Amino acid sequence: MEHEADVVEELTADHLAARQLFETLRGLDPGDGRRREAADEFTIELVRHSVAEEQFLYPALREHVSGGDALADRGVADHERIEQLLKELEEADPAEARFEELIGVLAAELTAHIEDTERNLLPALVDACSAERLDELGDLVRTAKALAPTRPHPGAPDWKLLAAGTSLVDRARDFLAGRGRPS
Repeated sequence: MEHEADVVEELTADHLAARQLFETLRGLDPGDGRRREAADEFTIELVRHSVAEEQFLYPALREHVSGGDALADRGVADHERIEQLLKELEEADPAEARFEELIGVLAAELTAHIEDTERNLLPALVDACSAERLDELGDLVRTAKALAPTRPHPGAPDWKLLAAGTSLVDRARDFLAGRGRPS
């Protein structure tokens, strides 16, 4: 049987994928018609990842890690800022200067969040949890990402309660708009 990634492997792979998607977006010229599609793909993946972290990583930190509340609170605050920026990016015209400005701010926020998660949060969780628990969390994160919303919802309350309904609405909107599908 093939080993599924534990929570650390899963989230670290997501971080790498987010960086790659973001670099693709940053590499497109303002007049390139693929910019909106690249921004949408980046947003979809980042929102799914963020919801999974909020549903399972942060509660696990609170439960298992001494000082985990502060670590989780910092991660949630990062997500709130990033989600607001993603919402603004979703509404911005890819050919306008505001789009470029948002990409720059997102780059800084995302880099800081990923570095904090990989240097502080994930190692603290590894130190506090068994390999079995890390594997369970990896499974939960994968399931959460598959069911998560695909659009930013800054200020949304507890994702455990709202993810399924919000996801359904987002995916219907995506289908109707042709968002998130290769052209």
